Amino acid sequence: AGQPGPSPELPPEPGSTPGAPKVYLETYGCQMNVSDTEIAWAVLQKSGYARTKDLGEADVVLLVTCSVREKAEQAIWNRLQHLKALKARRPQALAPLRIGILGCMAERLKEEILHREKLVDVVAGPDAYRDLPRLLAVAESGQQAANVLLSLDETYADILPVQTSAGGRTAFVSIMRGCDNMCSYCIVPFTRGRERSRPIASILQEVRMLSDQGVKEVTLLGQNVNSFRDLSEVQFQSVAAPGLSRGFSTVYKAKAGGLRFAHLLDQVSRIDPEMRIRFTSPHPKDFPDEASVLQLIQERHNICKQLHLPAQSGSTRVLEAMRRGYTREAYLELVHHVRDSIPGVSLSSDFIAGFCGETEEDHQQTVSLLREVRYNVGFLFAYSMRQKTRAHHRLQDDVPADVKQRRLEQLIATFREEAARANGALVGQAQLVLVEGPSKRSASELCGRNDGNIKVIFPDAELEDAAECGAPGRAQPGDYVMVKVTSASSQTLRGVPLCRTTLSRAAASH
Repeated sequence: AGQPGPSPELPPEPGSTPGAPKVYLETYGCQMNVSDTEIAWAVLQKSGYARTKDLGEADVVLLVTCSVREKAEQAIWNRLQHLKALKARRPQALAPLRIGILGCMAERLKEEILHREKLVDVVAGPDAYRDLPRLLAVAESGQQAANVLLSLDETYADILPVQTSAGGRTAFVSIMRGCDNMCSYCIVPFTRGRERSRPIASILQEVRMLSDQGVKEVTLLGQNVNSFRDLSEVQFQSVAAPGLSRGFSTVYKAKAGGLRFAHLLDQVSRIDPEMRIRFTSPHPKDFPDEASVLQLIQERHNICKQLHLPAQSGSTRVLEAMRRGYTREAYLELVHHVRDSIPGVSLSSDFIAGFCGETEEDHQQTVSLLREVRYNVGFLFAYSMRQKTRAHHRLQDDVPADVKQRRLEQLIATFREEAARANGALVGQAQLVLVEGPSKRSASELCGRNDGNIKVIFPDAELEDAAECGAPGRAQPGDYVMVKVTSASSQTLRGVPLCRTTLSRAAASH
């Protein structure tokens, strides 16, 4: 899950009916929520709603919420106070402003949201977005309306969301929902339900559509993407259950049948050789030794050589308390296996500081894991106890807040130091960068990401076109540019652009 915070708004859809009720959508939390926002919008658009990016003219305000950490929820409660004032100021001549809470927080805190100061008209959990038009109609009659039923089979497979960002050149495609892992700290199985996968056919249809729209990078999204299993057709049922990575165990039985993630990745990567493919988040247990997934990443030029391997802690004792299903040693062995299989792979990870019962010695083991692995990208947070989780029932949140904060700061400092070293190793090398647009800090520079998902900044200059020997010109969003790296920090690479090129051509010349 990413940092909570409102996401940028999209312009109203062309062809929306004048006089249609206007909906304003605001997204908090992870990329899955960005995807959910687009599903909710696709449902409402079909029911005659128009989308606005002006909060002042909205008839309906929907917040797509996150429950992973307390801070994310607090941001929503604060936002609701602001919206309450907006509701009070709305002219009498207009229908009352309707406010809705969608997503994980709706699932976790339905009763509290409906009753606290009656701030909210509609509450819809992650599996109830199809029901939004009905819920909003009920709210129009002055009643509160809620649907937080979790489904065993809802994947929104037939709803093709209109979702692009970064100048429309990158997109996220949700391939599965929910999670079965039951890590003791995690609220996700309770707010998003059990694992279910979208049929491969509907995923391929969406990726083809994005390719036709000129999207150059697709990220396959799921809470646990590499346990993907498409059971939508009878002939898929007989496939054997997969193995786990060496030294890994799981609390649930591996299920036989279904087309696996490697099959999906293979199919998706064949659609468009000029489209980069990424995926997140996987679970380390699902990279067994015969991992055709690792082989595919190594072989296909358009599958990014980048893996997210969430570790959470470097201490075997804490990992056991978290119910992660592996020891520190098994995790490190997997990292070495990945690096042997995919030379030059870029690794990212998640870490929690101050989990229940974590000692100073446990914390130091996490510090040393960060040093040993040297990740390029990291997501680090202080532990935040969530109700309903196993940790809430069985463990004590006994690490004081100031100790959590100190440990978190030490982890962040260690991560940055090592990431700066890892990125520093790229100085002098040429990196292929997918241009996203102008740099935030300077209009005379462009910004994009390399294969390893690291941000690269370079001057916006006239460039030769290596692919077609076309006329020199400036790079546009969606162009691939070869950039020679001249300096590196823990977050960013800077360099000089060499030429525009294509993904296939760059792969062939390497």
